[in-house]
Amino acid sequence: MSSRRNFIQMVSAPLIAMPFISQAASSQDYTIEDGPILKVALLGLGGYANIVAKAMQNCKRAKITALISGTPSKLDQWGEKYSVPKSHRFSYDELEKIKNNPDIDAVYIMTPNLRHPEFAIKVAQLGKHVISEKPMATNVKDAQRMIDACKKAGVKLLVGYRMHFEPNTLEIIKKREAGEFGKILFFQGLSGFIIGDPKQWRLNKQLAGGGSMMDIGIYSINGARYMVGEEPIWVTAQETKTDSEKFKEGVDETIQFQMGFPSGAVASCLSTYALNNLDKFYLNGTKGFAEMMPSTGYGPIKAKTNKGELSYPHVTHQTIQMDEFAAIIHDGKTPKVPVDGEEGLKDMKIIEAIFEAVKSGKRVAIK
Repeated sequence: MSSRRNFIQMVSAPLIAMPFISQAASSQDYTIEDGPILKVALLGLGGYANIVAKAMQNCKRAKITALISGTPSKLDQWGEKYSVPKSHRFSYDELEKIKNNPDIDAVYIMTPNLRHPEFAIKVAQLGKHVISEKPMATNVKDAQRMIDACKKAGVKLLVGYRMHFEPNTLEIIKKREAGEFGKILFFQGLSGFIIGDPKQWRLNKQLAGGGSMMDIGIYSINGARYMVGEEPIWVTAQETKTDSEKFKEGVDETIQFQMGFPSGAVASCLSTYALNNLDKFYLNGTKGFAEMMPSTGYGPIKAKTNKGELSYPHVTHQTIQMDEFAAIIHDGKTPKVPVDGEEGLKDMKIIEAIFEAVKSGKRVAIK
């Protein structure tokens, strides 16, 4: 994952004219042979939104039809770049205007973590489906509020778990379910990179909800769950902090954590903002193993088992994700690995248990 932030910073540079496929955002029949198009408003036009927007140019069933930002200059720049008319560019204060807009099916929230619940609840109340980047919130309570609001409004709540649609990942899950690895005994997840600018929001306790765990450690948490195929029942954890100025109180630098599963399988994982070249999953069973390195980076993912390498071609993860979200929302498709609010809530509960284990030094049961 060492190149992850570098890539975000690169695509976040001042926007210039690029040969992207334009996509009009006027009221029309957004339907193709595969089914209706998912008309998406992007909310929060930061670094990751750049990556999603670029990826969506190659989507078959998802299109950018509106933009929502607190920065007027971004609305102008992005509107020109992606052919979104001024009538479909909104400030945060104008969010109410999306309510009766037929050109918006869903809103993809990509703000700092703190604001996910606020916007998700408001979007749901306006009758639009909610897509929240992970982590879905900064705590369990707010994650549950998001779920409840979407259920009450009768809209879907999806979380940006792009790896749940990645072909190599799904193939390993399929092999594990078929018993090719035998009884699963052990999982290792290493997730980390050296973070840059100390003033960025990811190092702000209030905005991020923590440090590396919220941003990168969540990949090992989530990966352990879908690789092992069980939900953990306990965690233990230890924190290491070498730079208390950069990583202030409540902002974790490095956490090693362990998880136990009902079958007896265990996981040993590491989340860090202080080490590069950490992007690896390893699954071990009585009959074989699976290894992924890189395991969650933007790609290409490299994977192998005890029987040899997997060779699925790389397709941009966010492109696949948005087309799959269209199928989930419009067709009622059930993904192999869930991407709903309940899935996000499970990760939030584990993160809170890890933080508790760091403070207490004791094993903490997952509630």
